[in-house]
Amino acid sequence: MILLTTIGTLMVAIDSTIVILALPTMARELTAPLSSVIWTILIYLLITAALTTQAGRVGDMFGRALVYNIGFAVFTIGSLFAGLASNVSILIEARAVQAIGAAFIFANSGALIAAAFPPNQRGRAFGFLVFGWSVGAILGILLGGAITTLLGWRYIFFINLPIGVIAVALGIRSLPRTATEKTTFDWPGFAVFSAMLGLICYGTIELAVYGTSLLNALYVVAGLALIPLFVFVELREHRPMLDLRPLRGRLLGFSLIAAFLQATGYLAVIFLLTMYLQGLRGLTPLDASLLLVPGYLLGAFAGPFMGRRVDQYGARLLATGGILCMAVAVLAYSTFSLSTWLGWVPIISLVTGVGSGMFYPANTTAIMSQATPKTFGAISGLRATITNMGTLLSFVLAVTIASTSIPRYVAYEVFLGTNSSLGALGPQFLGGLRAAFYGAAVVLAVAAVLSWSRGRSAVVPSPSTPAGAPPLAPGEP
Repeated sequence: MILLTTIGTLMVAIDSTIVILALPTMARELTAPLSSVIWTILIYLLITAALTTQAGRVGDMFGRALVYNIGFAVFTIGSLFAGLASNVSILIEARAVQAIGAAFIFANSGALIAAAFPPNQRGRAFGFLVFGWSVGAILGILLGGAITTLLGWRYIFFINLPIGVIAVALGIRSLPRTATEKTTFDWPGFAVFSAMLGLICYGTIELAVYGTSLLNALYVVAGLALIPLFVFVELREHRPMLDLRPLRGRLLGFSLIAAFLQATGYLAVIFLLTMYLQGLRGLTPLDASLLLVPGYLLGAFAGPFMGRRVDQYGARLLATGGILCMAVAVLAYSTFSLSTWLGWVPIISLVTGVGSGMFYPANTTAIMSQATPKTFGAISGLRATITNMGTLLSFVLAVTIASTSIPRYVAYEVFLGTNSSLGALGPQFLGGLRAAFYGAAVVLAVAAVLSWSRGRSAVVPSPSTPAGAPPLAPGEP
């Protein structure tokens, strides 16, 4: 169980980043502009953001193991067609298929763990998902550069094929069958929710890629206007796709908002720091990524360790402390100049690694503690949707902020590592990056406040806990 869900999370994480270093090569070999090729990243983020809640709901209805295995199979098929793509349109379509499979994997991995482990052991189990995500993010960058250089960009997708086939075979044999919820599918809620997320995400992406226009703004406004309609539809539905009533509770509602803000603020910092290293310090994309490896590695190994602490002490203290670690690291990044010693990057990344290792298992445990066995998939999918939306928005914010100080096409070249000399624009761009770091720190500070304000989280005693032991950890006020 842990092995397969970790592999699934690992693969989803790898393919969210592996194409970054290959984009210039793809654009050249497919004779397509970067503004088109970059959609190989954006379509993946867009579909996973829009589909994960529904994917979790489907797992509740038809069996999480079945849906998880189908997701892996779809992901593998998408990888095959991406590697065989003869033009950029086919490549983007294949990445969309990959994203559909990734959504089914990502949404149901947390639900499978919640169903298989008792509450007093879930923190440690979720910690292994943190391990898979962190290692996947590292491997995506490193493998993307190495494979593109040695074998060609098509093999960044072909490597998924043997892993996918083995994972599906193991999943069919070993994943436990879970009870299914006999209910009808909420088609009205599904339609409104998909349209709402699709319009908001697509509009914000278009704003980042092509700049402000009336049409792009209308996409976002139309998506936001559908929120009240979605609430109305779900409250009237007998068996809604998303039961909104638990969201009124502070523990679930604040935990989800904290997850969204953490993803938005922290991941935007990663993009901005990459632009700093490549555009202002002249590093290659691979060298820039290597400086961040220590933080990702520490976060990967801290996840299971901190997960055990969550089982002992509850989620509130660890999740809040993790966000504060990230905020401190962001403020440290904001002090960088054009001549700062680059050794500070891996040192500061260790602080973010500790923070991510604390936050992810703690916050996920808090969210899943509010789910029932019938709603594990729906709540896990909602958590994944919130996180993916934050990831998408972080990219939009990073590119948009960069584009306010330098031309938009130059911002893309800096992001992709094809332009490492900004010349006279350097100081101006540095000022914009510092302002963005300050903004990200504010976002993380708000996330920390919400994380603490969620209230006390109960610690479920383990079987060895003596009778009469307090249900809350000493550190939980």
